Amino acid sequence: MKLSQFNFDLPKDRIAQEPPRWRDEARLMVLHRADGSIEHRQFKDIIDYFGKGDVFVLNDTKVFPARLFGKKEKTGADIMVLLLRELNREQRLWDVIVDPARKIRIGNKLYFGEDESMVAEVIDNTTSRGRTLRFLFDGSYEDFKEALFALGEPYVPEWVKEKTTPEDVENYQTIFAAHEGAVSAPAAGLHFSRELFNRMILKDIEKAFITVHMGIGHFRTVDVEDLSKHRMDSERLIIPEDAAAIINKAKRTGKKVCAIGATVMRGLETYVTTTHEVNAFDGWTNKFIFPPYQYSVPDAIVSNFHLPQSTMLMSVAAFGGYKPVMAAYEEALKEGYKFGPYGDALLIV
Repeated sequence: MKLSQFNFDLPKDRIAQEPPRWRDEARLMVLHRADGSIEHRQFKDIIDYFGKGDVFVLNDTKVFPARLFGKKEKTGADIMVLLLRELNREQRLWDVIVDPARKIRIGNKLYFGEDESMVAEVIDNTTSRGRTLRFLFDGSYEDFKEALFALGEPYVPEWVKEKTTPEDVENYQTIFAAHEGAVSAPAAGLHFSRELFNRMILKDIEKAFITVHMGIGHFRTVDVEDLSKHRMDSERLIIPEDAAAIINKAKRTGKKVCAIGATVMRGLETYVTTTHEVNAFDGWTNKFIFPPYQYSVPDAIVSNFHLPQSTMLMSVAAFGGYKPVMAAYEEALKEGYKFGPYGDALLIV
């Protein structure tokens, strides 16, 4: 498969800037792999396709306020810092992206907050845009983390909306978020409401939670035509023993396992046994899934509608088949579906 095969025209106004009023009332397109047929439903209807003993695997990562705005020392130039991940707790080291990056050098100090009380020093230039910052903070780690996150806001990508609003603090977080560490929200999980969870209980549909701390690697531009040469950013992956047990029981008893989102699809496929089961795991994954690929674990997937040439679109096409998925995207454009993390969803069964 080539990068150009995943290109299509997506008008800007088709990218949702806000979620639906109720999480589970987004639109849901259902693509049947057996015959390529398509249905148009609401997300809350998803349980109509599953029954007793089937399992939804969800990503319980929690988005932290990763975007900071500050000033550069001496010049006072405005800068934006995107916190990617903590490198060293004791030394207050963070892997970040700085924008604009051109004039940020090792040794520069950056100031944050209205009183500029939070100070960071650039100690390493790891890539053309990436940096390592050391935050200079006197106090406990807990106080530092509280002060740092109080200055930040959720990172809703610029191609979704130009400015983050206070409502995004809640909207850009799943209702089951538990483990802090994600820069970006697992979009497919945003559609689940407490009411929908209650209805799942009534149908004996089970839940299994894994953690994939989503960074911005899924949103990076793929700049190689040959997809086999693209390298994904690594993300922290945790599959607890209880989640592995629930998933494997479903596989052994012929029940369906539904992966909710591209991060879950990636996580489940990272370390698979020869009998198509998953092992408990705590580590990192840089797995990149694109057609042709034979999934081992999920029997169904849910994913939002993604941007042209995105790695998430490629992983969905690897599950549903390139031609059926691209036909579904064409149908979504014709029928007015919304794209992006606040957009509508696609279920492939």
